Amino acid sequence: MKYADSVIDEVLSRNNIVEIIGEQVRLRRSGSNYIGLCPFHSEKTPSFSVNDRKQVYYCFGCHEGGNAITFMMRYHNYTFSEALHYLADRAGMTLPEEEFTAEQRAAAERRSSMLSAMKQAAGFYYYRLRTDVGAPGLRYLRSRGLSDETIRRFGLGYADQFGDSLYRYLKSKDMDDDILMETGLFRFEEKTGVSDRFWNRVMYPISDERGRVIGFGGRVMGEGKPKYLNSPEGALFNKRRHLYALNYARTTREHCMILCEGYMDVITMHQAGFTNTVASLGTALTPEQCQLLRRFTGEAVLMYDSDEAGMNAALRAIPLLEEAGLRSRVVSLSPHKDPDEFIRAEGADALRERLASADSSLLFEIGRLADLYRRSDPQEWTTFQHKAAERLSRIGDELERENYIPAVCARYGIPEDAMRRLVRRLSVAGTPAEKYRKPASGRAAPGEQGADGTLASQMLMLHFLAAYPAAYSVTKDIVGPQDFRDPRCAKIASALYGQLAEGRVSESGIISGFDDPEDERFAASVFHTEISAGNSAELDRSFTETVLALLREGARADALLAAETGEMEALRDSVRRKQLAEKIRMGKPLHLPYEGE
Repeated sequence: MKYADSVIDEVLSRNNIVEIIGEQVRLRRSGSNYIGLCPFHSEKTPSFSVNDRKQVYYCFGCHEGGNAITFMMRYHNYTFSEALHYLADRAGMTLPEEEFTAEQRAAAERRSSMLSAMKQAAGFYYYRLRTDVGAPGLRYLRSRGLSDETIRRFGLGYADQFGDSLYRYLKSKDMDDDILMETGLFRFEEKTGVSDRFWNRVMYPISDERGRVIGFGGRVMGEGKPKYLNSPEGALFNKRRHLYALNYARTTREHCMILCEGYMDVITMHQAGFTNTVASLGTALTPEQCQLLRRFTGEAVLMYDSDEAGMNAALRAIPLLEEAGLRSRVVSLSPHKDPDEFIRAEGADALRERLASADSSLLFEIGRLADLYRRSDPQEWTTFQHKAAERLSRIGDELERENYIPAVCARYGIPEDAMRRLVRRLSVAGTPAEKYRKPASGRAAPGEQGADGTLASQMLMLHFLAAYPAAYSVTKDIVGPQDFRDPRCAKIASALYGQLAEGRVSESGIISGFDDPEDERFAASVFHTEISAGNSAELDRSFTETVLALLREGARADALLAAETGEMEALRDSVRRKQLAEKIRMGKPLHLPYEGE
């Protein structure tokens, strides 16, 4: 349900963000803010700041920021709705019930019936595993080293060999055929009637991140084909958009998520204590799964099979993870094939050592490159070195690039000075394979700005408007939302001017208006901007210069638009802004009350 802004604002106003965060982070007052060690990244010196008046938080180290709702979402891995309900309950509020149209109510009831059918199917399969007919499945699971507790936790079950047992069971529960048809659990044939899709298989329930069963994977007992069978795509199940065991892994306190290939790998990993493990669902990793993963972590560790197919799958996954804004590393399981085999052979402690020494994705990529060339052949090895230099040259951060050069050179016996010269030359000239990759949000990172500092001026103006009520009354006829050219600043400005016209300011409420976490972090960084002014004259001068910067940039942009399109309105706007800027420059500085005034 999409709640009204007024409801969200009321929930935020009834919860003090200092108390919410203080339950998880030790905070101490520092000036007008509270500071502490950031809960989202490792640090020894506090850079995490909570503003009591504005009800927002921001970390100057990792740039995480937001309000009480976003904190609950990121710290506890809640959805927006879960965080809102938690805070409402905490404040003794009852959220309004959702109002459905007749069509929406029918669709919701249909979906609820389908979820009920899936839940009952999971219970049926689990029960059958413990009966005589389920003996083959139970023997198989125990032969794989699974405990009864693990079998229970993952709800593992068995589809027997009779072909219609589940259908008869669900019909006994008064389930309608049109609902059962949509679950994907059955085959409806005109000639042969209805039959269970899954039979003679160990069953793995697949849940969404909230723990609701939406599909199944089945592993055949014996030599039947296919070995693994998944639920078909449908109203509930879309394999591109879900990750196996995310409903358990989402609560992890680990700093990363481990990605495996198969159900049994994930289950064995969880049983061994690696509860931050998930898997894609019978398909290569997808962009949608990477975006889902990004909601819960900033780093993914690939633990794919050690055969050629697994290594190639890792190579394909790395750029998808990068596009989603995730760091990635790759674990070597050699000489074992997969995590399940590794744990059974060497144990969990040995796997933890492999995790600790996992290569970054870049070192893994260069390692795979090295496998293609013979070191004993000077010409081939020179080709590899050039390929490695090309890959290094595509690292956008110069410091990171410089750190990788000696690591790669030491690993492959490459002269470091020669490699550094080649990488720098390629970095300046560009390489044929080089492509600029935008951040996952498609926008600049927080704090990033053009050489002319126009973004900084827009951010500073937003801070003035939020922090000083007089800033709006002094400039409302001079500067408006249209003067903020950055899309994120423009959205903040639009909401902020709307509040100011009503005589109020709610920074935390504005943050709730964003859907993109990167936008939320950016808004938090705007509201955590500090004005360093030693006296009233300095404050007025800073404010005046900020207004002038916005007007001048607007005039330049309008003049450029007029030159490109010939639009006279743009030319008139450019002239108007120039005249306003000149009038302000020639007059007294714009005044804001300073401290006790």
